Amino acid sequence: MMAAPANTTPGLVCAHHHLYSALARGMPAPPRTPNSLREILEQVWWRLDAALDLEMIRWSAMLGALEALEAGTTAIVDHHESPNAIEGSLSAIAEACAEVGVRVLCAYGVTDRHGRDGARRGLAENERFLRAGGRGLVGVHAAFTCEPETLAAAAGLAADLGVGVHVHVAEGPDDAGAARRLAGLARPDWLLAHGVHLADDHGLPGTILHNARSNMNNGVGYARPGRFSNPVALGSDGIGANMVEEFRLSYFKQREADVTATPETAWSWLENGWRLVPEARADRVTWSYEPMDPWHLAFTPGVRPLAIEVGGETVLRDGRPTRVDPVEIRARAAEQARRLHARL
Repeated sequence: MMAAPANTTPGLVCAHHHLYSALARGMPAPPRTPNSLREILEQVWWRLDAALDLEMIRWSAMLGALEALEAGTTAIVDHHESPNAIEGSLSAIAEACAEVGVRVLCAYGVTDRHGRDGARRGLAENERFLRAGGRGLVGVHAAFTCEPETLAAAAGLAADLGVGVHVHVAEGPDDAGAARRLAGLARPDWLLAHGVHLADDHGLPGTILHNARSNMNNGVGYARPGRFSNPVALGSDGIGANMVEEFRLSYFKQREADVTATPETAWSWLENGWRLVPEARADRVTWSYEPMDPWHLAFTPGVRPLAIEVGGETVLRDGRPTRVDPVEIRARAAEQARRLHARL
């Protein structure tokens, strides 16, 4: 078999995304300046997700999928919340990504922040989507926003459906007790986003989803993911889906903490995305640069995809998507962003 050209890779995977956050850019400032992750959640993200409707969800997913494709990312593991538009939300995301030509695993983030009925409806949306043949996991927001009964129900539903749970774990100090609360529930197919405040020997099975850029933005600290025995994969936590950039930043963050670190480690975290979405390994991305190896990419900005095949279909040619009109998507997403921001 001939070796692949030096300027090609499989499709990249964003292992932790919030596609709805694509509409957050330019949103009104919060009522006061947040001083912690909890205040950022309360004053920014929990206000924003409560204002979403299905039309906004659709166009945010279209925009997020478009930007992923334009960055060589052919698969997204999404974590969604829209407490006033729960029913049908995962289908809206999956259909939007399929239209662009990007693979997606969906999950609705169950929480008790909106009462027991809100948690019940979140569980029901996960179950509806997955039983209907949707690809995804059962979503949980975080242990600190869920009652023990809700965590057990989510874990039980995931086990019944043969999928994992996608959950934020110990991102900030408020969730520092996550390992204790999830002990006995977590399984190897769980996805544990962030893990910043986990102990080295936390005892939870599953894949740690490292989001270096988001952790820096929220001031929660460096997760030092190399300290864990768990597999590690790279996500963006909603700040786009340019995984070459996420790899690069993850390397430099590791290098800042350990001058002996090399790009191979962060690249192996990027490659672990193929464990989560194995089909993406068969996708083909042709890049503007060669060779596409970690030592070169760590120090080479501006690398972009020229052509992409997903499932044998060319979905990007000469740097432009073939299935959709990027100008229309950006215009429609901007309209929905204005609607969303007016509600805030």
